[in-house]
Amino acid sequence: MTSPTAPVATTGYPWPIETAQLTNGLRVVVSEDRTAPVVCVNLWYDVGSRHEPPGQTGFAHLFEHLMFEGSQHVKKTEHMKLVQGNGGSLNATTNPDRTNYFETMPSEHLELALWLEADRMGGLVPALTQETLDNQREVVKNERRQRYDNVPYGDAWLRLLPLLYPQGHPYHHATIGSMEDLNAAGLDTFKAFHQQYYAPNNAVLTVVGDVRAAEVFALAEKYFGPIATVPDIPPAPDGSLPDPATEEARETITAKVPAPRVYLSYRTYPFGTAGYDAVTVLATILGNGRGSRLYQRLADGSRIAQPDYIGSYGVDLAHAPAPLIITATAKDGVDVVTLEAGLAEVVQSLVDEPVTTEELDRAKALLTTAWWRGVSTVGGRADLLGRYATQFGDPSTAADRLPRWLAVTSEEVTEAARQVLRPESRVTLTYLPGESA
Repeated sequence: MTSPTAPVATTGYPWPIETAQLTNGLRVVVSEDRTAPVVCVNLWYDVGSRHEPPGQTGFAHLFEHLMFEGSQHVKKTEHMKLVQGNGGSLNATTNPDRTNYFETMPSEHLELALWLEADRMGGLVPALTQETLDNQREVVKNERRQRYDNVPYGDAWLRLLPLLYPQGHPYHHATIGSMEDLNAAGLDTFKAFHQQYYAPNNAVLTVVGDVRAAEVFALAEKYFGPIATVPDIPPAPDGSLPDPATEEARETITAKVPAPRVYLSYRTYPFGTAGYDAVTVLATILGNGRGSRLYQRLADGSRIAQPDYIGSYGVDLAHAPAPLIITATAKDGVDVVTLEAGLAEVVQSLVDEPVTTEELDRAKALLTTAWWRGVSTVGGRADLLGRYATQFGDPSTAADRLPRWLAVTSEEVTEAARQVLRPESRVTLTYLPGESA
C-alpha cells in the first residue's frame, strides 16, 4: 500500500479526505464524519455502457444485477439479507461512464460491508451459473418493459442518444442495451467481461462516516489486497467529437401518450469543464422551477405548456460532450407545432436577451441548495468523492464544483448559449398521441 495522505479539508468541502492505494491498484478514499454512528461504503468501477464493444451492449447494466446474485462465499440473495438484516441499505447504478455499488450501514458493520464488496469483486465468476444469468436477463427485459417500453415517453432517452451521437460513439446506446445482444452472449462471454473490468486497478473504494482512516486502510488491505491486478484493461472508445453538431436531427413518434411532448437536445461540453459549468447555470435559468424562463413564458405567459412537465437539465457525462435536454408538454388544445415554436423561442431568448442579475442569483441559489443537499448524507458524499477520484484522479477536487458554478457570469451563460443552442445543432424528438405503427 502507498503511504496514506494526510487529512485534507478544503474551503468548499468541509470534511477531511485521506487516500491510499493498494499494491494491486485499488484506490481507497476515506472521509471521517463522526457525528452519527453510520458509514457508507461505495465502489466506483470504471466501466459503463461506453466501454461495451459491439455485440455486448447492456453488459455493464446486467452486471449491476448479477453482482447481487451471490459470489464465492456469499450465497444467492445473501448479500442483501446480510446488509438489510444488520440495519443497512444498499443499491447500485449504471450509467454510460461507470457502475457503482454502495451500502450504508451502522458503523459497527464496516468490516462486513467491505468483506461483501471484496468477495463479489474477486469471487463473482466462480459463483456465476447459467441459471443465474438466464434469470437476470429476464429481470433486465422486464425492467426495460416497465421503465422504457410501457411508460408514456419512457423511451425518450433511448431515442435521443442515437440522434445526439453517431454510430460507433461510446454514448450512442443507452445502458439498458440491446436485448438481442444480451440473449446472444453465452456464459463465458459474461464471465470474461467481469474478469476484464471488475478489477482492483479499475475501481475506487470510498468510505465515509463514523470510521478512522487507518482502520479502513487496514481492512481494505485485508479483504481487497489479495485480489489480483488485471493487466491491459482496454480503454473506452474515443468520445471526442466536433463540437457542436452541424446538422439538425429530428424524429417524430406516434404513441400511447396523453399529450404532445417535445424534447430539444444539444451536445454541450464534458462534465467537469468550464463550458459545462456555464451550461449547468444556463439550464437552471432556462428550466428549473417556477422562476425559470420556460415556466414564466410557456406555462404562466402563453399558457401553451403544462406547468408540471416543463424543464431543462444537463446529463453529467464526463468523457464526451454531455447532452442538454429541454422539454415541454402541451396543454389541452395546443398543437405540437405551436409548442415546438414556443419552446424554440424561449431557448433562443438566452442568446438574444441578456441574463438578468435576478436570474443569475436565483440559479446560483438553487445550485447551492442542490450541492449541499447532495453532501448532506454520508452516501451522497461517498458517491461524490468516488466520482471525482475515478473521473478526475483526485477526490478533493469535488470541492471545486460549487465555487465554479458560483463564479459563472451572465456573459459566460450568454456565450455558452451562442455556442451550444444553435438551430443547426439541435436534436428534436416529438411525441404525438395515437396508436403506434
